[in-house]
Amino acid sequence: MSETSFTPRVFSGIQPSGNLHLGNYLGAIKRFVDMQGSDFETVYCMVDLHAITVWQNPQDLMKSTRELCAGFIASGIDPEQSILINQSQVPEHAQLAWIFNCVARMGWMQRMTQFKDKAGKNSQNASLGLFAYPALMAADILVYHATHVPVGEDQKQHLELTRDIAAKFNHDYGVDFFPMTEPVIEGAATRVMSLRDGSKKMSKSDASDASRINMTDDADTLAKKIRKAKTDPDALPSEAKGLEARPEARNLINIYAALNDQTVDAVLAEVGGKQFGEFKPMLADLAVAKLAPIASEMARLMNDQTEIDRILARGAERARDITAPILRKTYDIVGMVPPAAL
Repeated sequence: MSETSFTPRVFSGIQPSGNLHLGNYLGAIKRFVDMQGSDFETVYCMVDLHAITVWQNPQDLMKSTRELCAGFIASGIDPEQSILINQSQVPEHAQLAWIFNCVARMGWMQRMTQFKDKAGKNSQNASLGLFAYPALMAADILVYHATHVPVGEDQKQHLELTRDIAAKFNHDYGVDFFPMTEPVIEGAATRVMSLRDGSKKMSKSDASDASRINMTDDADTLAKKIRKAKTDPDALPSEAKGLEARPEARNLINIYAALNDQTVDAVLAEVGGKQFGEFKPMLADLAVAKLAPIASEMARLMNDQTEIDRILARGAERARDITAPILRKTYDIVGMVPPAAL
């Protein structure tokens, strides 16, 4: 069987769960922007179907979806250069997910560590969607024949499952139809930690707002949070090895490096020997310069929700130009008669 050539295409998505923060920006959105205009087609998604695997207030979900779209655009994602979509507006995601539910094995799903983490001790009360959502994630990716996915370390297992599903489908039906999608994991701050505890990931669910930098924070709030970020009494090292066992120092250096498009080593070559009293104002000035304009543009966009909805509707049209033919061919391979609208 000859090897199929796939269009180089990137897909990735973020759940619209509210309180977009610096971890989302540096770990995902900034990288999405950097991949625009590269050798790939780029498709970026607000994955609201994933969001409802746990209960969401309907009004909050709608607001969070638009706010995430505003965050994408304000950060530099061009909805003409990239395809920017809301997952539920492209029905092929859910349609392919059902086929993948019938390809994936129960044992594969039971090994997913994120389900165990999110379901907690009483997994019998978790939704079926929460258990099965890795198959939907596979459909999100493969309905575009995406060849690459920028992911954090915590999502690598799900991408491996995507590859397993693609391989089993191809094997079961004797085709070379779905690609073996490759992960793209890189960057100085793919995992941004709490400003109050460098051993914990920055999270919207942390009770302390001071633990995170929200993408809607104004310049004064940004600077204040960085000035109050937890540190240690020692001077900054000149080499990355010196950040070992210093989680708060490592986190602030990682943030600076990612915001300034530098390596950690390059930053430490400049700031090694400085105390945090000198380094924090540098980081605050950089964060304000990079992030405050994004917050201002997000606010402007959220005051024009009709424009956001228009952008998402146009994105769905462009997405379906890709997904509808792929789903039609999938139906044909499986032996299902596709509806005329596909």
